[in-house]
Formats: sequence, C-alpha cells, structure tokens
Amino acid sequence: MKEKTIALIGLDTSHTVEFTKLMQDPQHKIADGMRATKAFRFPSAFQSEEGQDKRQAELERLGVRMAGSIEEAVDGVDAIFLEINDPALHLPFFEKVVGLGKPVFVDKPLAATVKEGRRMRELAESTGTVAWSSSSLRFIPGLAEAKKKVSRPFLVRTFGPLGKAARGSDLVWYGVHAVEMLVVGLGVGARAVRGFDDGVGVIIMVEYGDQSRGLVECVRGFGKYGGRLQSRDEVACFDAGSGSPYAGLMAALRDFVITGVAPVSWDETLEVLGILEAAELSLAKGGSRVGVEV
Repeated sequence: MKEKTIALIGLDTSHTVEFTKLMQDPQHKIADGMRATKAFRFPSAFQSEEGQDKRQAELERLGVRMAGSIEEAVDGVDAIFLEINDPALHLPFFEKVVGLGKPVFVDKPLAATVKEGRRMRELAESTGTVAWSSSSLRFIPGLAEAKKKVSRPFLVRTFGPLGKAARGSDLVWYGVHAVEMLVVGLGVGARAVRGFDDGVGVIIMVEYGDQSRGLVECVRGFGKYGGRLQSRDEVACFDAGSGSPYAGLMAALRDFVITGVAPVSWDETLEVLGILEAAELSLAKGGSRVGVEV
C-alpha cells in the first residue's frame, strides 16, 4: 500500500513533532501507512520563534519539508492535520483548507466557541469535506475497557489537569481532555451544567435528560487523567496508564487517512465544546445552572 502523505499546519504544539515521530521515526514508529511530508509554521502566542525553530529542525531531521505558504503545504498531499494550539485560529485555518477534497483532522479543542465550531461543521458538510477533532484521551485503552464493563453508565466522573493557556480560555484549552472522556462515557444529550472554581481547580457538574450525571474535575498543578464509570450494579475505574498517550489517537488517524471515514461525529465534538462553554458561563455567573447549546 502506498503511504498517505500528510501536511502539518502549525508548529506551536508539541503534537506536531510527537505525531511525526510516531509516523516515521524508527525509534518511536507505531503507525504505518502515512507520512508527514510538509509543514507550515506561523507566529503564535503559544510558542516562541526559538521554540518553533527547534521543532522545525526536528521535523526536518524526520524528513518533513517546510513550506513557505499554506497553499504550498497542502498541495499534493493526501490529508491535512491542523496542529494549532490556539483554538481561536482553528476556524480561520479550517476555512483555508476546507473544500480541497482532502480529509482534515483538527487537533483539540475543535474551536474557541460553539459558534465557531458550528461554522466549521457547516463548511465541512457544504463542501463534502470529511473532518473531525478529538483529544487523545478519548482513545486510551483504560477507558475502552471500562466501557466494555459498564456499557450503560448513569454516572461518569473524569479528572485531568487544568493548565494555563497563553491566550483564551484555560478551561476550553485544557479541560477538553476530561470532558472528552466524559462524553465517551455518557454520549450526547447533556442538558445543563454548573461550574465551580474552588481554587484547587474547576468542577463541572453535567446533567442529562435521562437522569444521568457527569462530574468533571480539572485540577491545577496536576498531571494525571482518569475517571470512573458507574451503573446501578457495576463500577469501572480507569486511568491513562503508561506508554505513549497518543497511541490510540494515531491508530484512529491512520484508519481515517486510509479510509476517509471520521471516527468521531460532529455531534460528539460539538457536545464537548458545548459543555465547556456552558461551564465557562456558569463560572462567570457564580455557579448558576446554564443550558448546554450545541
């Protein structure tokens, strides 16, 4: 099978280098069938030019050629990965690559706001572009095993770090990981959210119409991910475990690039963003109940 070629847009996230290593570095390679061949960089609040220089050097060592424009980067490749830390830039860059007949992966979070996320969906559907977005935490083996044990949970609790965003919302930028795991557990259909900041971190309480409940804890100065799925009869705990945190995501990306089928629906991706946006609004209103709109 001929390798599928990938254009990487953005060098402000470490994912650009990490994903490339997993595609083509003999010491780290776990994903056959695709290869990053070109990349495009631009200034970002999330990474200095010196930092981007180092990433560029590493990418070039791995056989990636730097392009002088986004048009040059996407010309002739089979798929496009938007690897951009700043979610406010996702819609503008998506507008540049949608409709080219190439599948697009948008690294987490989908966008800075639900409104922008909806616009991305509209553009993808109107142009026939297959696109998706996800946190790598969706694909961790522990969560998959917990889902097998508790396939219909009514209570899901997840936890993860709350980092500091260089620009925009800390919660949207980092909370996406824990909320992504929640949506894997409970699916779509969240009705309302209450958000609280107790100084240690942000707690998000999510209610569903079928009386299911979600609890998300985003903790400052903390580096672990995990949670618990609970039905009336069974409980399954999980964590991110050891090894590469991107292994499951890379497998999903490989299948996506080869088949052209997105593994995560727009409904789920917008649900994640809708919960985060509602939590932000609830925090601003002192923990008031805020409806989830997607």
